[in-house]
Amino acid sequence: MDTFYLDHAATTPMRAVAADTWMEHAQALNPGGQYGSGRRARSVVDTAREEIAELLGCEPIEVIFTASGTEADNLAIQGLYRASPMNRIVSTPIEHPGVLETVKALGTEGAQVDLLPMGGDGRVSSFEALAQPAAVATMMWANNETGAIQPVEQFIAAAGETPTHIDAVQVVGHLPVDFHALGATTLAASAHKFGGPRGVGLLLARRSPAPSAVLHGGGQERGIRPGTLDVAGAAATAAALREAVAEIDTELARLSALRDRLYDGILSLIDNVLVHTTEPALPGHLHLSFPGAEGDSLIMLFDSMRIEASTGSACSNGVNRASHVLLAMGISESDARGAIRFTLGRTTTEADVEAVLTVITDVVARARTAGLA
Repeated sequence: MDTFYLDHAATTPMRAVAADTWMEHAQALNPGGQYGSGRRARSVVDTAREEIAELLGCEPIEVIFTASGTEADNLAIQGLYRASPMNRIVSTPIEHPGVLETVKALGTEGAQVDLLPMGGDGRVSSFEALAQPAAVATMMWANNETGAIQPVEQFIAAAGETPTHIDAVQVVGHLPVDFHALGATTLAASAHKFGGPRGVGLLLARRSPAPSAVLHGGGQERGIRPGTLDVAGAAATAAALREAVAEIDTELARLSALRDRLYDGILSLIDNVLVHTTEPALPGHLHLSFPGAEGDSLIMLFDSMRIEASTGSACSNGVNRASHVLLAMGISESDARGAIRFTLGRTTTEADVEAVLTVITDVVARARTAGLA
């Protein structure tokens, strides 16, 4: 029986070209070795690094391979903070936990944390806090829950001399990225968000100011991320990114049309729907609340019908928590608890959208009957 997968913001199926490339290099040995097999492995990594740099508008030396987008966020934010004589961090209240929890942890160590204010549309509404210098200022490019694209260019300009980190995990491979033109100090990406392998992240880091080392070891990756490199993962990531970037224009149009069909269909079928995704947004995101329903109930009911989506918020010990993103946007806790996120991607078809529209009236009615826990 078919499964209708609508959680591409969480992860997207691995591209065939990435899987094939990974298999091709799965037996590669240590790229740090000075002998023949080591040099061959190193050549594969160098080629992957050069290709990624070309696709993302940076120099090869600025591409650092990590194990995840979360690790890239940590290395950048902690590293830039520790490289600075200042103890102030500027961020936003809608960040992914990879940034949110990193900033929070530095706050417990004595960092002064200032959060930029949010508007009801889920975007930063003022950059006034950036008028004063900080060790690092960090903001996501696009929100993983609502899909809202943030004004990153204004953010970087307002930061002035303050080093800036951009969490671009939801953007790389889906929107054009030119690291040098953007002007950020560091930028994080994750391979599995654009059809690469899980367990590979990317950190783009300018030569100066560079993050201080958070991890210590053999000095690989400019000393910012030491450890033996994953040759197959690096090659597969480059292959996936190449294909993803080539598809950006066509996928923008295709996914926008599918998302609009889903949006229009839901609003025509269901009363009292709160729409949290507003333009400009990623083309595949649609985040909604159905007041009176519990997000977990919606997810389980859809899952029983082989439709896979998410609430978009983190659960703790099985207890549904209102999304911190929606709360920061001014959504009430009860309405935020009734949220569900549909995210479309490369494998999404009209059949996926129609599957949701076929059952959503019944699903929402049943979830509302069950009510809030």
